[in-house]
Amino acid sequence: MLGYIIKRLCNAVVVLWVVITITFGLMHAIPGGPFTTEKNLPPQVMANIEARYKLNDPLYKQYTDYLVNITHGDLGPSFKYQGRTVNDIIKESFPVSFRLGMDSIILAILIGIPAGVFAALKRGKWQDRVINFFTTLGVAVPSFVLAALFIEVFALKLGLLPAAMWGGWKNQILPAVALAGMPMAFITRLTRSSMIDVLGQDYIKTAKAKGLSAINVLFRHALPNSLIPVVTYIGPMAAGILTGSFVIESIFAIPGLGRYFVTSIYNRDYTVILGVTIFYSALIILMNMLVDFVYPLLDPRIKLGKKEN
Repeated sequence: MLGYIIKRLCNAVVVLWVVITITFGLMHAIPGGPFTTEKNLPPQVMANIEARYKLNDPLYKQYTDYLVNITHGDLGPSFKYQGRTVNDIIKESFPVSFRLGMDSIILAILIGIPAGVFAALKRGKWQDRVINFFTTLGVAVPSFVLAALFIEVFALKLGLLPAAMWGGWKNQILPAVALAGMPMAFITRLTRSSMIDVLGQDYIKTAKAKGLSAINVLFRHALPNSLIPVVTYIGPMAAGILTGSFVIESIFAIPGLGRYFVTSIYNRDYTVILGVTIFYSALIILMNMLVDFVYPLLDPRIKLGKKEN
């Protein structure tokens, strides 16, 4: 187990280095820079700014300096948000995205998995068709359409919930549901198809032949194995949701990490782009590692770090 963890950590370092290198190269390959404006600054002023942020250094030196700073946990200063570092931006905005993301993830799991199991047990019946209809809508309809619909119905017409801003629990309901729509539908469909496949396996038939109750067969034998592909999907899905959705955060005026990421691209704020990309990549790697550790809990036959003969 220890060897497996060390190997995964080494792979994670290599992956992060590749992400940094590619992102750094793509940013500097685009014409212009973070201080390129419609009205050009005087050459002396531009030279002073570039000297302050070391943008006049050769690219290889900027690259190596950034790698050195990364090893110390320093993501650098923001070029557009004066007096703020990338670390400060992530520290201030990520908790908001994390709270919204956790609400969405919990909602997607608590509704998606039971709905998928129920649809599998009612395969071919009207309940299954109704669930499939709504999951198809959930996958096909974008989150920003759901957000606009929820605001129109529940905030403007019914007046039950706030239309925007971030504060109490009522402010979290509409954005969380809108953000959870697609993952919830996908988890439901994935759980249904996996459960149908598992219920047709020989060991399920053997368990039923031994006289085990339907509840015992479902929760002890069928459900854990059917959740393996669901857990595989939840890992990267959770990382994507936790880092924030720019569309949802923009519609509901939520001060999360997503809006900083997209605005940094518009502003060519190199350090913010790199910092958020690294943070997002590290979160995906972490979630994938957690998924690997969940596999043996669902299926004891899976042994981490051991090759099958």
